[in-house]
Amino acid sequence: MVFADRAQAGELLAERLQGARDPVILALPRGGVAVAAPIARRLRAPLDVLVTRKIGYPPSPELGVGAVAEGGEPVFHRELLRRLGMTPESVADVVERERRELARRVSAYRGDRPLPELAGREVIVVDDGLATGGTARAALRAVNAAKPAKVTLAVPVGSPDTVASMRGEADEVVVLATPVDFRAVGQWYEHFEQLDDDDVLDLLDAASAGDDGPDELA
Repeated sequence: MVFADRAQAGELLAERLQGARDPVILALPRGGVAVAAPIARRLRAPLDVLVTRKIGYPPSPELGVGAVAEGGEPVFHRELLRRLGMTPESVADVVERERRELARRVSAYRGDRPLPELAGREVIVVDDGLATGGTARAALRAVNAAKPAKVTLAVPVGSPDTVASMRGEADEVVVLATPVDFRAVGQWYEHFEQLDDDDVLDLLDAASAGDDGPDELA
C-alpha cells in the first residue's frame, strides 16, 4: 500500500478509528499533524500536538539512540547504546540540546496553553509512520504517565518489528500497512514533503476552526 499523501492516510486511518469514544487526538509534529488533522475532523475530536525529539548518536545524529517527549523523561535504546559503548550519561549534552528545541517547539505550537487534560480520557497518538519507533515510544510513555482511560497509537505504515514492539506500549495499535520490505517512512507515500512550523500552525488553526486545512500541507 502506497498512500497519495498524509491527508489520504489520515482519512483511511479515521475509518479504522470510528469506535473511539470522545477521544483527544495528539499528533507528533511535524508530519503526524497532517495525518491527524483529517482524523480529528472525522471523529469530531480536539487536535493538539505532543512534541517529541530524537536523541541522536553524536558522531552520526541521524542514528537515534533515544527520544524525549514533553512531560516525559528520556527513553533510551539501551541495547544500541551498549553496542556503541555508550551510556545515557554519554549523551547528556544531546539530551539537553533536544530539550531546548522541544521547549521552543512547544512554545511555537501551543504558546502558554498546556496540554489537554488526559486523565480518564481516551487518547489517540498519531504519527505519519514508524521506523525505529523511538519518538513514538517516548510519546506513549509520557501519555501513559497522565493516567488516560485508553491509549491508541495510530499510524499509516510501520516496520513490522517496530509495530509489534509498540503493542506493549499502547492499549491498541492501529496500523494500515506493515510491509516486510520497509526501509523508510517516506517510501510509502507518493508525496512526502517536509513540513515546517508554519505548516503545523496552519493545520492546527484549521482544525480548531473546523476547516479541512490547506491541501498542500498533506
